[in-house]
Order: sequence, then structure tokens, then C-alpha cells
Amino acid sequence: MGAGPEAHVSDLVQFFADNAGLLFDKTLAHLGISGLAMVIALGLALPLGVLLGHQHRGSFLAINISNVFRALPSLALISISLALFGLSLLNVEVALVALAIPPILTNAYTAVDGVDPDAVEAARGMGMTERQVLGGVELPLSWPLIFAGIRTAAVYVVATAPLAAIAGGGGLGDIILNQPTYRLVGVIAATIVVVVLAFAVDALLGLAQRAVTPRGMHVPRELQTIVPAGTDTAVAAETAATAERI
Repeated sequence: MGAGPEAHVSDLVQFFADNAGLLFDKTLAHLGISGLAMVIALGLALPLGVLLGHQHRGSFLAINISNVFRALPSLALISISLALFGLSLLNVEVALVALAIPPILTNAYTAVDGVDPDAVEAARGMGMTERQVLGGVELPLSWPLIFAGIRTAAVYVVATAPLAAIAGGGGLGDIILNQPTYRLVGVIAATIVVVVLAFAVDALLGLAQRAVTPRGMHVPRELQTIVPAGTDTAVAAETAATAERI
């Protein structure tokens, strides 16, 4: 007869106790890989999305760039990059950045482009420059949807980063993809850590989102979402925020 559930749970707890240092080191490496990818993706996608949204043009460019990157499977992209860059962190970051760009770019464009035109025209009528309009009117009103894209991208990246181990990138994927060494209990333990990290990152970004969002635009907690703009849930959340402001 096989071991019961109690035995499996006991093995899992024992693995956490015996390998706490290993899991901690791999978690730090995992966060480093994910954080670098997010910084690069934000640096590329956020300014472009905000600029195109402010100018109210380039929707074709923003949407199609996002669609191209969404169509690229991360595993396939890592495999292709292996031929170009070899076993290195670079090809892993390329795949993770490609994964993070679509929600950030799409939400940044949609958020800024969708700001109430009356508010923008009123700001211009008061003599504000285009930079002041963007920084003082459009961005504050856009933060909820922009952060929704950032949160989505962060969860995607954290959850996908274990694939880095395929290309020698390290992180928790070293355990998840090495069952012969760490056994099934190690794979499950590392997977649990990845799940906890994804939820923790989303929660922390949610707090940051509320901190930078004007008080009148706070969305009720029950309607907060990490899905990209344009989905039914995101539209419902935006509508609720508008109703709250009124």
C-alpha cells in the first residue's frame, strides 16, 4: 500500500525544514530574475504606451505589438534564444520581457487614451503645458488601469520564471525541473513557493496601486482585479470607480 496523505504532508514539511536555506537562496534568485525582467519591460512598454495614449494615436501599433508578444510561447522563445545566446540569463530575460510587455503596453495605452477629454481640455484651457496635462491630469486618472497591467505582468513573470532553469538561469526552477535530485516532494515544495510569491507580489502591487491612486478613484476591494483592461471585469471595476467619484 502507498503512503497516506499524512506521510506526504510530513515529507513536505520535512523538506522545508531541511532545505530552508536552499529554498531561500533559490527564492532570492527567482525574485532577481523576475525583477530584472519587470524593470526592462516597464522601461520599454510603459513610456511607449503612455506616449501613444497621450497623443491618441498608434493604437494599431500598441495592439499589434502586444498581440505579437502574446503569440510567442515562452518555452519556444527560450529554445530559440539558446541558439543565439547559449546557456545564459540573457535568453531567459528576453522571454520574460516578451511575456510582460503586452499587458503593460496595452493597459498604459488604453488608460491614458481613455481619460475624459473634458478634463484634458479644461487643463489646457487653464494654460497647462502638454507635460503638465500628462503628469497632472492624465497619469493620475490612469493609474488604476496602468497598475492593473503591471500586476498582471508581474504575476505572469513570477509564475513563468521557473523556466529559466532550462537555460541555466537558476531560481526555483532548478528544483522544479530537477525531480531526480530533489524528488517529487522538492518539486511540490518549490512550486508552493512560486505560488506564494505570485500572490505576494500581486498583493504588494495592489497596495502600491491604492497608494498612488487619487482617493476619489479607489475601486471597491471586491471589484479589484489583475486582469487587463478591456475585459468585462476590468470594465466593471472602472465603472464602479466612476460611480464612486460621482
